[in-house]
Amino acid sequence: MDLVSLSLWSAPRAKTPVDAVVTLPGSKSITNRALILAALADGPSTVRGALRSRDADLMIAALRDLGVGVDEDGDPTTLRVTPGKLRGTDVDCGLAGTVMRFLPPLAAMADGVVRFDGDEQARTRPLGTILEGLRGLGALIDGDGLPFTVTGTGSLRGGTVTIDASGSSQFVSGLLLSAASFDEGVTVHHNGKPVPSMPHIDMTVEMLREVGVAVTTPATGGDADTWRVKPGPIRAIDWVIEPDLSNATPFLAAAAVTGGSVSVPLWPSTTTQPGDAIRGILSAMGADVALADGVLTVRGPDTLRGIDIDLHDVGELTPTVAALAALAQGTSHLRGIAHLRGHETDRLTALADEINKLGGSVTETDDGLIIVPAQLHGGQWLSYADHRMATAGAIIGLAVDGVEVADITTTAKTLPGFENMWADMLSQSSNKASF
Repeated sequence: MDLVSLSLWSAPRAKTPVDAVVTLPGSKSITNRALILAALADGPSTVRGALRSRDADLMIAALRDLGVGVDEDGDPTTLRVTPGKLRGTDVDCGLAGTVMRFLPPLAAMADGVVRFDGDEQARTRPLGTILEGLRGLGALIDGDGLPFTVTGTGSLRGGTVTIDASGSSQFVSGLLLSAASFDEGVTVHHNGKPVPSMPHIDMTVEMLREVGVAVTTPATGGDADTWRVKPGPIRAIDWVIEPDLSNATPFLAAAAVTGGSVSVPLWPSTTTQPGDAIRGILSAMGADVALADGVLTVRGPDTLRGIDIDLHDVGELTPTVAALAALAQGTSHLRGIAHLRGHETDRLTALADEINKLGGSVTETDDGLIIVPAQLHGGQWLSYADHRMATAGAIIGLAVDGVEVADITTTAKTLPGFENMWADMLSQSSNKASF
């Protein structure tokens, strides 16, 4: 479908400073990792506070089709996961990187043929690294990108493999998550430019250790750029999923761009989620940021400052930061994010194109963006079937009249009902302003 023909959502302009409390559903990254580990555990597990979004539901559907029991226990966010004998099936990846990169190692241990495909746009996402890595561990795979086929033989040898994970941290996480079930475990050595989004690998390692898996990393005495998972049982546990901190960032940005206040409850005091980095970013741009008693509150400044920042480890925050920078005073340099060209879309080109269409001044560099202050105007903002592009358009719409975001429902990938939550945030603000 032509993107221009998709339905348009009139991004609401904030008439007053935002003043709201926003409660977020569970983390997609943690939910889908917990589901993989629960599927390979030594008994039934419970996943509480699970995100129910398109990405998570695609993972649930794929696991069920592979022979894993995934049942709702009282409400959709509480899932009872019962391991089963893995079998051949068809897997719909949609646009979910966690599905297309986390499930092939598990599928290699199925008894039968597992066929992977997804949305047309997903066929351009890089997968060759993890598929070639799996071949090196003994997997039988036909294809180097979607669609591809994994012929499972009931087990996987495992062993040592060298990959270039500079395109995505998910290449490392995908191999580590199932590795305790491989005959020899796995040793993954990265050879290439620095791995992006390292907090996501830290998340994977922490979750593996929670279920009793022995993991050695560069930080714990291992070789540089090498991760080792020993073979052994994965313990069944009761997972409790943290709120999705990356999904919180557009709402916190709303406080920053309107000079208002947004509070997010249940913010963890310590976390491996990259979204936690928004605290330092907003503070550097002039906002007041406070975490007290599990509630994060951001109060926007009179003038939002530009920022010079390396986002290599927290690239998923780039659309939010770019939207903030487009509304700030002072030039911003966003660096270290060349890998974003391989996400749902080429996010660097997409951000530059969409901001410039609204009168902005954005220049692409090899690994980032330079954003110069400019007077923005209304217009159509394309989302490219990318949930974070859509929310970036919503942020700009708070401060600029006439912004129309194409296909706002693409946000259901990780945050179903985003537009209703956005409206509720503004409704809270209006109600408070009327008193």
